[in-house]
Amino acid sequence: MKKMTFVKKPFLAAVVVIFAVAAIIYIESKKPDISQAQPQSNPNEQNTKYPRAPDFAGIERWINSEPLKIEQLRDKVVLVDFWTYTCINCIRTLPYLKEWDKKYRDKGLVIVGVHTPEFEFEKKYENVLKAVNDYQLKYAVAQDNNYATWSVYQNRYWPHKFLIDVDGYIRYDHIGEGAYEETEKMIQLLLKERMEKLRQKDGIEAEMSKPTEAIEVNFSSVKTPEIYFGYKFDRGNLGYQNIPPDSIVDFKFPLNPFRNFVYLSGKWKYNADNMELIDDEGEILLVFDAKNVNIVAGSENSSEAFVFLDNEFENKKNKGSDIFIKENKSISSINEFKLYNIASAENYGSHALNINVAGKGFKIYTFTFG
Repeated sequence: MKKMTFVKKPFLAAVVVIFAVAAIIYIESKKPDISQAQPQSNPNEQNTKYPRAPDFAGIERWINSEPLKIEQLRDKVVLVDFWTYTCINCIRTLPYLKEWDKKYRDKGLVIVGVHTPEFEFEKKYENVLKAVNDYQLKYAVAQDNNYATWSVYQNRYWPHKFLIDVDGYIRYDHIGEGAYEETEKMIQLLLKERMEKLRQKDGIEAEMSKPTEAIEVNFSSVKTPEIYFGYKFDRGNLGYQNIPPDSIVDFKFPLNPFRNFVYLSGKWKYNADNMELIDDEGEILLVFDAKNVNIVAGSENSSEAFVFLDNEFENKKNKGSDIFIKENKSISSINEFKLYNIASAENYGSHALNINVAGKGFKIYTFTFG
């Protein structure tokens, strides 16, 4: 989430990715090893091993729940999940969270989704409520619009899950997607500790969850990083240098575009967290290495995105879930501000994506891949 440039430097993007990966590896290395974990016979032993879970702070609104406090959730196992509704990494974890909520709710698990927004439109209660309903989330969701709870948990990532035991200690955390079996085993272990403490019979299922709606991604084949459009978030993957913030620029495609850099055609305004189409029509060009392409976008006036994958309107090739076919053309209707899956190729690899946008006021925030 840094600053931008006019002739591309792929080296800069590589450095950013290397530092991000190194940071995650370091944080993961600091977690407790649960492979040898045993139920705690003496809860006081945890005091020197695990941090006390902070309370929820600065929550503006609660969805699916009355306001909650960590203290009132004592004797429950609590999973705190930091997420935001346009984050593809968060979205791909939701099937597991929903499954765990259904499977362990009556065994003592409480899930709290702390929704901390990345973009301004994600602060709107109506948008978050619609996303909660669209994703059919039944557990508590807290709107952390000012990053207050995010800060007291010293969080830096979406998604980030924390598991809190019945005595209010953070026993485990996981950053990003994956480690579902590891996380569920820790849920089971903490629930068994709870059963012991309450002198209840252990009724925890050992079988791991495998939700049918889960999306599998071959991350080793995704070689294009997430791309941001606004100047507050720029990671160096826009194809131009030294664009003044809040300026309107008449962009042109280059003769030789670099892979993994995005290019524009037409008049666009360079906003803090997006690029906004000022003309009635504009184009976006990207050569990427992945299989699926998502955009976070929206339009106050309603816009249409005509999508070409590998230089075709691919009504046959493009399996994007937010694509429909009209007059043999692949189109995505862009209205509400959310994540749109606009392209899905048959295989992982290098692909060319061209989006022709019709409709002034179209705003694009990110490209994400899978």
